[in-house]
Amino acid sequence: MISKRIIPCLDVKHGRVVKGVQFASLKDVNDPVTLAKFYNEQGADELVFYDITASSEERELFTDILEKVAENVFIPLTVGGGINSLDDFERVLRCGADKVSVNSGALKNPQLIRDAAQKYGNQCVVLSVDIKKVANQWHVFAKGGREDTGLDALAWIVQGVQLGCGEIVVNSMDTDGVKQGFDIPLLKAISDLVDVPIVASGGAGKVADFVELFQLPKIEAGLAASIFHYGEVKILDLKQALQQAQIPVREV
Repeated sequence: MISKRIIPCLDVKHGRVVKGVQFASLKDVNDPVTLAKFYNEQGADELVFYDITASSEERELFTDILEKVAENVFIPLTVGGGINSLDDFERVLRCGADKVSVNSGALKNPQLIRDAAQKYGNQCVVLSVDIKKVANQWHVFAKGGREDTGLDALAWIVQGVQLGCGEIVVNSMDTDGVKQGFDIPLLKAISDLVDVPIVASGGAGKVADFVELFQLPKIEAGLAASIFHYGEVKILDLKQALQQAQIPVREV
């Protein structure tokens, strides 16, 4: 049985890790290099680094900070923010990323998914989707959750998988930062449609939320930020609780 992955997320804005609620009211948390070192030592299975304003500010990702983070972690690193071309893929991979996350760039040019998968392999291409319920339908949002594309989220994810992405990160804007549990109905709907690994993001507030999440067999990873940043849940304690619940995890 495949071990479930625990993934802290660094949302980086102007060189600092920030965190908000439902993609708004961002507060300063810490230095990204300091946090990256901490999670590397604490038993995280992977780390995600998002330059969260690169797309909305229409600029390239800040690679100087990324390089420093990559130098200090020895676990897989997924990087996203302002990824609009194969040149952007190349740049962040050269900085030390293992996987590249595309979101707004893929919405503008879906062919980017296929081109990147053909050049770097499916396992390198992560489709990150910001999703919010609008009039009883799940919509895809772009530019860091600022813009409703009107696209049906389930249809977009199916298209992304067909184009060649090797993993899906589902960012539920409705549950983000609320700490009342992951968006199980959304995650179940997606897992019924695709066979690639799914990473759930948005809503983690306690250990029991991860136990509930991993009852869905196709969900391979849980991503969280504030509960790890503020020490509300320690990764070692979380993994021990998951083991007790008969959920396979990698040893710390």
